[in-house]
Formats: sequence, C-alpha cells, structure tokens
Amino acid sequence: MKPSIGASVAAECRRLLGQTAKTCFDLFKITVPISILVKILSDAGAIGFLGSFLSPVMDLVGLPGSMGLVWAAGLMTNLYGALVVFASLAAEAALTVAQVTVLTTMLLIAHALPVELRIAQMAGPRFWTMILLRLFSALMLGWMLNHIYRFGDFLQHPNRLLWQPAAPDPSWTAWIGGELRTMAMIFAIILVLLVVMRVLEKARILDLFCRLLERPLIALGMTGQAAPITVIGMTLGLSYGGALIIQEARSGRLGARDIFLSLALMGLCHSIVEDTFVMMLAGGHLSGLLAARLLFSLTVVFLLGKFFQRISEESFRRYFFPSWDNLVPKGGRGKGARAEE
Repeated sequence: MKPSIGASVAAECRRLLGQTAKTCFDLFKITVPISILVKILSDAGAIGFLGSFLSPVMDLVGLPGSMGLVWAAGLMTNLYGALVVFASLAAEAALTVAQVTVLTTMLLIAHALPVELRIAQMAGPRFWTMILLRLFSALMLGWMLNHIYRFGDFLQHPNRLLWQPAAPDPSWTAWIGGELRTMAMIFAIILVLLVVMRVLEKARILDLFCRLLERPLIALGMTGQAAPITVIGMTLGLSYGGALIIQEARSGRLGARDIFLSLALMGLCHSIVEDTFVMMLAGGHLSGLLAARLLFSLTVVFLLGKFFQRISEESFRRYFFPSWDNLVPKGGRGKGARAEE
C-alpha cells in the first residue's frame, strides 16, 4: 500500500530538518570554537598587533600604513568589524575613492579568515594552500588596481563615507546574543536552500541548471555537478556554500578538483550582493568591488584548473588536497569522485 501524500510530505520534512540539523551541527562545530578564540584574541589586542605587522605591506598597494589596522580587523573578524575601524580612521587618512576601492576590494577577497578557512579545510583543501590563495590574491588585485587607477588617473577625488557604523558593544553578553542570532539565521537559510534544491531536483530543473553551466565550469576545470553549490556560495556566502559543499564532499558526489576549485572561486568572490553593497557604503567603486574582483577570480580559477590538469594526482593530493579517507565514508564515493581516479 502506497503511503499517503501527507505521510510522504511529513517524511520528507523530517528528512530535510534532520539534514539541516546535521549540516548546521557540522558547520557550528567549526565556527563556534573559532569565533570564541577570535573574540578572546581581539580583546587581548591581537588585531592591533596584526595591524602593525601589515602596516608596511600597505605601501605596496598605495595605502597609508594605518589601513593595515583596517585589513587586520577584517581578516580576523568580518567586513563589519573592518568598517567600524575604517570609519574611525577615514577622516585622518583622507583617502581617495581609488584608495578606498583598493582597500575594500582586498577586504572582499580576504576577510573572516579563521572561520572561512576552517570551513574550507573541512571540505578537503589544505589550510595553508587556501590562506596563501586568499592573501596573495588580495594583495595582487590590490596592487593591480592601484596601478590602473594611478596611471589612468581614475577615481582620484576625495572619498566620502556613506555610512558611519556605531561602535559595537564589546561585552560578552552582546557578543553571545549576536552569535546566537547569526546561528539561527544560518539554520533557517540552509533549511530553505535544501528545500529549494530538493524541489529543483524533483522537478529536474537542477539537472537542467547543471547542464547549462557545464560548459563554463568545464572551462574553469570543474564539472556541471559543482554548479548549484558554487552559485550558492558566490551569491549568498561561503558559510552557506561551504556548509553544503562539506555535505557534498562527504557524500562523494563531487570530485576533489571540483571541491577545490569551487571553494577557491567561493573564497575569492562570494556574497556578491551583500558584501559588495557593504563595501560601497565605505566608498568603494563597483569597478573594483564587482567587475575587477569577478574577472580576477574567474581568471585565477581558470589558471588553477589548467595547472591541475598538468600535475600528477599524487602532487595534487600532497600539496592541495588530502586523502579521501579523511572525508568520504567507505563506499560513499559518487560519480564525481570516481571520475577523477
């Protein structure tokens, strides 16, 4: 006897809630301890120390040394933390729109590294490979934009901060409340994403979507199977895309190169709408925040894909991706994983 529609829907809801809970549990196991550690280090003055270390580096991208503190705040915490520090220094620094665009574009590529890199690491790629990719890419694009704006005499007028953020409450009570609200929002968004992906899968729209993006992704060295999660990460953010890609990695549905290149693209260019808008409030220009960042990210991933085609599987595993045994349960490898072996 076939189960009723109501029973089938209830069973599917239970399955999706369980899947969401497990995905969020895996994600929060990463983010909560690291967030606590970052809070402790921030209270102990680690951001100031990192800022003084980065101060000489700022000269390479045409920025005053004080902006090292802004980037340090972004690297350790998030874009909003960086924006608060920037607002306190902006008047004294008297930056041009070009300089602010360089700084904010670098922040978009490399921010919240303790949490985001740990999420990426849990999906398979090596930690140090990803941190070097993010930092080197931020500095490289910052250097390129600085020279383009200077030699072309673009955006050389004084910057005007469009939003003055209030200083956050530094107490642990306020911090815990903020973290709990963030976790609740992440749970809700991941549940919605899983429901939408399930509906699209049932309607065969997901297959169509994968086929449409297959050629562009193949050009980047990936397969069409990586399309939905890569797009989610690029549009919504690495926390959401990363949580889903950890799930896909453990199921064995994606191959190692798909996972690495997808996370590389997410890392360099994620949360395209929200994060870009936040950095526009600081005065950044879309030529750097969106156009240059997207073009640069696609180019880097394209070159990585070509490079991976030229190196041996052993070298790829040694320097970029650990053994599947750390991720995929026995017998859990899918077509994407088998295709690479």
